[in-house]
Order: sequence, then C-alpha cells, then structure tokens
Amino acid sequence: MRMRSVGAVFAGLMLGAGAASAAPATSAGAEPPKVRVELLSEVQSIVPGETFWVALRQQIAPGWHTYWMNPGDSGEPPRIEWAMPAGFSVGGIAWPHPERIAVGPAMSYGYSREVVLPIPVTAPRELSAGTRITLHGQASWVVCEKTCIPEEAPIALTLPVATGPPPLDPRGAPLIAEARRAAPTASPWPASFTATAETVTLTVAVPGLAPERIVEAWFYPARWGAIEHAADQRSRADAHGITLTVARGALPEAVAAPIDGVLVVAERLDGTVVRHAFSVRAEPRLLAADPTRALLSAMALALAGGLVLNLMPCVLPVLSVKALGLVQHAGGRGAVLRWHGAAYTVGVLASFAAVAGALIALRRGGEQLGWGFQLQSPVFVTLLAYVLFAMALSLSGVIVLGGRLAGTGHALGARAGYAGSFFTGVLATVAATPCTAPFMGAAVGYAVTQPATTALLVFEALGLGLALPYLVLTLAPAWRRFLPPPGAWMATLKQLLAFPLYASVAWLVWVVSQQAGPRGVGAALAGLVLLGAAAWLYGVSRNARAAWRRPATIAAMGLVTAAVALGPLAGATSPPPSASLLGEGPPSLASPAPPGSASVASGPGWEPFSVKRLTELRAAGRPVFVNVTAAWCLTCLVNERVTLRSRTVTAGFARKGVVTLKADWTKRDPTITQMLGAFGRSGVPLYLFYSAGAAGGRGAGEPTVLPQILSEGAVLAAIERI
Repeated sequence: MRMRSVGAVFAGLMLGAGAASAAPATSAGAEPPKVRVELLSEVQSIVPGETFWVALRQQIAPGWHTYWMNPGDSGEPPRIEWAMPAGFSVGGIAWPHPERIAVGPAMSYGYSREVVLPIPVTAPRELSAGTRITLHGQASWVVCEKTCIPEEAPIALTLPVATGPPPLDPRGAPLIAEARRAAPTASPWPASFTATAETVTLTVAVPGLAPERIVEAWFYPARWGAIEHAADQRSRADAHGITLTVARGALPEAVAAPIDGVLVVAERLDGTVVRHAFSVRAEPRLLAADPTRALLSAMALALAGGLVLNLMPCVLPVLSVKALGLVQHAGGRGAVLRWHGAAYTVGVLASFAAVAGALIALRRGGEQLGWGFQLQSPVFVTLLAYVLFAMALSLSGVIVLGGRLAGTGHALGARAGYAGSFFTGVLATVAATPCTAPFMGAAVGYAVTQPATTALLVFEALGLGLALPYLVLTLAPAWRRFLPPPGAWMATLKQLLAFPLYASVAWLVWVVSQQAGPRGVGAALAGLVLLGAAAWLYGVSRNARAAWRRPATIAAMGLVTAAVALGPLAGATSPPPSASLLGEGPPSLASPAPPGSASVASGPGWEPFSVKRLTELRAAGRPVFVNVTAAWCLTCLVNERVTLRSRTVTAGFARKGVVTLKADWTKRDPTITQMLGAFGRSGVPLYLFYSAGAAGGRGAGEPTVLPQILSEGAVLAAIERI
C-alpha cells in the first residue's frame, strides 16, 4: 500500500486500524461489505476467436470510495486474479477517468457510488457451439471513507458458445458501453512537458481549439511521483492548445521520462458542459538553459538542411540556370567567377531574409502560416510559372534577355552578369521553399517560435547551406579543366537545359489546378500564351526598322501586362472548399478541427484527414498512417509515387489493417499548420504512424515520425512493429 505525504501517512494509519477490526468481505460473521461486485457481459454468448467485453461492476456504499489505477496519495487500485478456461486471454482494464477525492492535505483518485470497469476478453478459436463456458476470478480492492477496508470477493460469469453474431446482454451492454465512453480516448495531439525544481508544465497542442469553450482542464498522471496530486493545476487554453502548470512531485526520476496520464477537459457546448477524457504521453522538453548553445545547434541543423536541400527535387527549376551559369563563366578570370559566386550567395541570403521576415511578421500578426506559405497562393504560383516560362524561352533562343546591353561596354556587361547571378540566387530560394529537407524541419520549427533576430539567424544559416556548393565551386575553380573547349556544344546545352524549366512550368500549372480549379488553370494558360506571343513579337522586331521596333516593343509590353493581370484572376476563381466532414460551425473537442483538403489523392484507400477521424480510429485501436503533404511540394510527390504507392507498401498497409489519412496543405489550412507546429515543423512533408492500441491505452496517441525522405524500408519497419 502506497503512502506518500503527511495526509497519506495518516490515511495509512487509519487503514491499518480498519484492517485490524474488519474481516474480509467473504468471511463468515463479517460486517456487510461496503462494495458489492458482480461480473457483467456485453453479450449473451461467446463466438469462437472473437473479442468481447466483460466488466467488474462495483456498487459502493454512500460516502465511501474505491480507487483508480493510480490511487493518488494513498489507496490501492482494484485487482482481479483470473482463473480462465484454457485458451482465453484477458486484457487490461479500460479505466474510466476518475474523480478527485480530497482527504485532508492528501488527494486520491477514485470512484464513488458506482463504477463499471470494462475488460476485453478474447475467446480461442477451438470452441464447440452449444457448450457453456464459465469465467472465474477473484476480485480485491480497498474501500475508504474515514477508515479504509480491504475487501475481496469471487466473481464468475457463465455464457454459452454460439457461432452467429451474439445478441447484446440487455443489462450488461448499456453499462459497459457507458463505461467505455467514459474511458479516455487515445489523444491524436502531441504533448510535452518542462520541469523545474518547483513545477511541471504540461502542454497539449490542440489544433483548431476554441478556447472560449474550455471551462476546466485537469491532468491525472498514470504513476505516482511526477506531480503533487493535491496541488492546484493552473490551466490555460488558447488557439494553440492547453497548458497546465502544477507543483512538481516528490520522485525526481519521474520527470526524466515521458509522463503518461489522462487529460480531462470540460467544454461548454450548447449551454451544457461536456467532459472529454484523452490518454496522453507527454514527452520531456528540456528548457534552454543556454540560449547560445540552442541557437548554435539550430544554426548547425539549418546549415546541414540547406546543403541537403540542393539535392531535393524542389530546386529542379534552377538546376539548369545554375549549371549554365557555371559553364558560361568557367572560361573567364578566376576573380570574375568568384564575384559571380558571391552575387549568387547574396541573392540567396537576401531572399531568405525577405521570405523569413514576411513569415515571421505574418505569424506575429496571428496568421497560421509555415515554410513555403507563398506557394499556397495560386497568384504567386501563376506568376512563378510566368518567370520560369520566360527563362525557358530565353534558353531556347526565342528571346534574348538583356541582349541589347551586351555591347555597351565590359563594365556594364559585368554588372548585368552579376545581376543575373543575384537573380539566380533569388530564384533558387523561391524554388527551394516548397520543401523541407532532413535536418531542416527541426531548425525551422525552432526558428518560428523564437524572437525575430534569432529566427533570422537560423534562416540565414539555412540560406548559406543552400548557396554553399555553388559558392565553393566558384572559389575553387580547378574543376574547369575538365570542361571541353568553348564551342557549339554550349549553345546546344543552353537549349537542352530549357526543358527542365518547361517541365517545372507544367508542374506549377498542375498545382494551380489543385488550388483554383479549371478556371484558374485557364487563366494561367492564357497568361502563358500571352507571354509566348510577347516573346515572339519582341524577338522578330529586334532587327526591324525603328519605326516598327518601337510599336512592337510597346505591344509586347502590353501582352506581358495582360498576362500578369491574369495572375490575380487565377486566384480569384478558386472553387468553394470541400464540405467539412464535421459539419458546419466552429470546431470543438468533440470534433476538434476541420479536415484538410483532399484535392490530391495519394492513391486508392486514402481518406481526407481530420482530427475527428483520427480520434475515432485511435479510439477503435486502429493503426493509422498520416501523410501531411502539398501539391507544390515535389519531395512529397516523389515520396508518394516512389514509396507510398509502391506495391510493397500498399500490401503492407492492407496486411496490417493500416488506415491511411492525407492532410493536404496545398491551400492554406490553419489546422494543418498548427499540427505541423505541434511536431516542431513548419513545412511539409511530415509522415506520422500511429500504432495499434486499445482505446485508453497509455501513450497510444503518440506517433512515430518517419523521415522526410521516405523509403519502403522505413515505412515497412514502422508498420511491422504492430
């Protein structure tokens, strides 16, 4: 028996006195028991090989109470010693969330009046229909008022074996169903905690929470020692989730590992207060005792992430331009090549500062945005497609950008060349923002939660990592000796490298189709036609007489202006959003958030993501794979086509009964943005795997976070652990 404070010691002394004067409830001549128990069943018959629910029902005398799985500062939870027939297996109790029971300065967790404790039982397949099976056990418990009494009693239940669907027991089924509803649901939200010498602060990230509805929140730890049970719990709810602060418990090692428990939240719905219980596992989150060390660690991760970003498919649109720039400048003096590398690096760093500054400012203003937020705008995607299309036309020789400056002198030409390298750095940044590389996710997730100066330093480290390979090649140009002498091959290479840009334009138009529908695509395609016509008109008029060249130039500029004007039209024709799976109205804890869009399918069997759907699946103990993705994220698309759609992974999902959910971030979705932030991320992709677990199982809501570069082996290794 556990005794853990002055009040607990007092309760323990009273328990000893009570135990000395009271015989077991089943002994002859004993006073009537304070708790009457019986074994209930939800069904009237047993089906071979199937799982059914039984329950220990306790009817408790007025003023007395029994205990939860963690009894608090004193007491013991009920126990059952089973004597089951051969082949039967019994699961653990699905504990309904308890009451707080104050006894002097101590606090216990338990039940009064009546409690039903559900228990899953699985029958063996080798049972003969028509036989009768008796389930035996010996139940024991401690019941307390001012004194505490240990009691025990035998329990038994006899049921026939049948082959058809079993009928529900009219008495047991409603009671067990109500008790299972009171058992905590596996939380789909990540939880963490920080501990000081005096307090423990628990944070549960709840995307889409309506804080004005939250009346109260209370955390019941599954084990003794992490928190002071009798202490007040100060709770705060906001749009990001729920935070509770409580005095730290007496067991130091209890806060060195994850804290399991049950979060009970009282929510006001339609004038009534509804209580929801969620089983959570809070992971320890260390306080940044050394901010400088934390910043340096984040910058190192960002630098590594930027380096890896060069290998990601996101930068495909600018690989052509970067490669061509190196080849074109390789024949010049080393100093010129180094200046081009510096200009490219400055372009990257300046662009990262601009993008990061806009992201930080918008988030400070309350916007739910993440890395790559600008590509959630069909207007921006359309204009980016225009820029890449113009560059591709230039590489194809349809139009020569800046050609008239070539003969105005070496200095001016050099400045134009450096401006081109700077612009290539800008374009590399824009192209890289759709994706999150390994190492980068944690760094960006850290940055967006820090002050502006700290965040900018991390983002600049990320930009330096992206620019570093190109910069190193310009600073150490020994590689130039491996190139063939200048010749016609350079013109052919220039034309060949236009096609990756054309492919990128096609991809961006497809992204617009996911964001703005057919009319948006029509506007984008019309703009591309106008740009093509402007390029052709500008090209054919270059060698014409001045009387024709000026009107042609004005007409070409008019066509470009018309194309740019069509960009906002693409964004204004966005189709109405898909109907919410949760119905109308703001989200609640019962239906915590609207689902992400399902505009881009990962393949057959994928369902649109919603927190409500995830909660339902976890409550049923189903394994779930969540794919957080976007149509403008090339890394996401490659992972989907190479890994998630592979026969091996698809067969593995089917074999293990994994339900696959897709959270589509192609368009702005504050719920998905908050979910990313809850996992320390600010961009896609994000892959989460929730293993199978019965409702109410401790820690069942915590997912495995898979790598951002998916492989069949990584996915299969996760699901094989079921």
